[in-house]
Amino acid sequence: MAKKSRRRRRRRSSRLAPVLVALLLIILVGAAGVITSAIRRYTPSDARMDLADYYQQGAANELSLVLQDSISTSKGKIEDGIAYIPYQVITEELNGRFYWDQETQQMLYTLPTEIMEIQPESSSYTREGETVTENYPIVRQIDGEYYIALDFLEQYMKIQGTVYENPARAVILYKWESVRTVESSKETQVRYQGGIKSPILKDVEAGEQMILLEELDNWSRVMTEDGIDGYVENSALSSAKETEYTYTGSYEENFTSLTRDHKINLAWHQVTSEAANQAFAADTQNMTGVNVISPTWFSVTSTQGNISSLASEDYVRQAHEKGLEVWGLIDNFNENVSALETLSVRSARQHIIDMLISEAKRVDMDGINVDFESLTEEEAVHFIQFIRELSVACRNNGLVLSIDNPVPQYTAFYNRREQGILADYVIIMGYDEHTVGSETAGSVASLPFVEEGITQTLSEVPKEKVINGVPFYTRLWTEANNGTVTSEVCSMDQADAYVEQYGMEVYWNTDMSQNYAEATVDNKVLKMWLEDEESLEEKMKLIQEYDLAGVAEWKLGFQRDDVWAIISKYVQ
Repeated sequence: MAKKSRRRRRRRSSRLAPVLVALLLIILVGAAGVITSAIRRYTPSDARMDLADYYQQGAANELSLVLQDSISTSKGKIEDGIAYIPYQVITEELNGRFYWDQETQQMLYTLPTEIMEIQPESSSYTREGETVTENYPIVRQIDGEYYIALDFLEQYMKIQGTVYENPARAVILYKWESVRTVESSKETQVRYQGGIKSPILKDVEAGEQMILLEELDNWSRVMTEDGIDGYVENSALSSAKETEYTYTGSYEENFTSLTRDHKINLAWHQVTSEAANQAFAADTQNMTGVNVISPTWFSVTSTQGNISSLASEDYVRQAHEKGLEVWGLIDNFNENVSALETLSVRSARQHIIDMLISEAKRVDMDGINVDFESLTEEEAVHFIQFIRELSVACRNNGLVLSIDNPVPQYTAFYNRREQGILADYVIIMGYDEHTVGSETAGSVASLPFVEEGITQTLSEVPKEKVINGVPFYTRLWTEANNGTVTSEVCSMDQADAYVEQYGMEVYWNTDMSQNYAEATVDNKVLKMWLEDEESLEEKMKLIQEYDLAGVAEWKLGFQRDDVWAIISKYVQ
């Protein structure tokens, strides 16, 4: 029995051997699979993305656009080997001074003393009385859109473009400021996304500089010199540094200005009739420190560009005798005249300008003050072209050009940057924080509101051209039980009279830097944020602190005479 048992164990052992071999093979194959999978997982992909797909190019003549550090969704064109940039990109993204005039079917470009006119498909234009000819059509109309040659743009804009092939793309630099850059510390690749399995967009040599767009844990998003936006491993990059982009082209902004060598103290004088002109002596009798008066003489009266005029030669003579410059004001306050229909037509713009210059010469004015308000974004494009054309006429006739603007908070489309180049002065209307139609009662010009208007304007306009407007008025607000809010404008003396009449409690509001008055009368709450000597001085301190070009006051007749000394204290 014992022998038989041992033989059975040997047979069992012989059967087990193949099973063990099979298991070992399975383990080895599995291990090999795991190793292979791991190798594949950690081996960078060598797949490449087609750059035409990357730039989403369709037609053969399409030109991808890289504007500084971002790829535009718009496309340019390559025509006969010349790169063309869309008009919309030039004006809306590159801040170009070109303007397509629908009436004359010309591309206009404003120079300091003339307007250049360029016909589509033409290679010639006139400048300073001479014909200049390029070896390519300057403006092309392609598929119903207008394009301008990049080579021509570089002559008349502070931009520099480089065109690359395969696929066709133009990298255009237009922001001349410092940017964060990195360099490749070794040969590497720019990939479509952050990860070694993402397709390769470009091989990078050691030492190649790239703009750093975003820094992540293991990868960084970069923009290469030839316009590829992708990702590089941080281990292949140097530390980020600040690099200054320096313009090396030949274009220069040479718009001369008639800014004065002293601070401006301007008083707006509301003139609505000949009788108001005749009241000049009485209205200015106790005025001191003012060196510019701006009478509201002109208004646009038709879409053809007609204007009404109350300009008076005798008024100007009296002003000059008092040492005052006269900057006649033109407004767009006629509700029956569309600003869009007027300003979008060149002949209408020109008619306004011709009449203004004629009137300025007739009465010997020193400048023109433009007060076009409540403009829409659609109208603002044509308004700035009107300012361009008016600036040429003013410069050629020695007239100071100033432009009134609401605070920038909701009106960025007014293009203050361009105004600051074209005009001699950009005036902030630092009031109407709360005005007629406001749903809630509030200050006309709280100090934080005023300061924000100043700082935002200074981000676009040099301080030597910025004038801040201050109010000589406030509003008496009435809040009824049913929630309705109404207000009326008050001069400084009228506001004080209301305080006394209604027994309003007055205290200094530190947050607003104003005296605040309140009373309850007949179940209605009366409120006033007073514009007086104390609030005015706080605003003048801001004008001095930011070293602005001066102050403007709305309006003459609403002030108390002791404010003149306060203003003069800060603008002398």
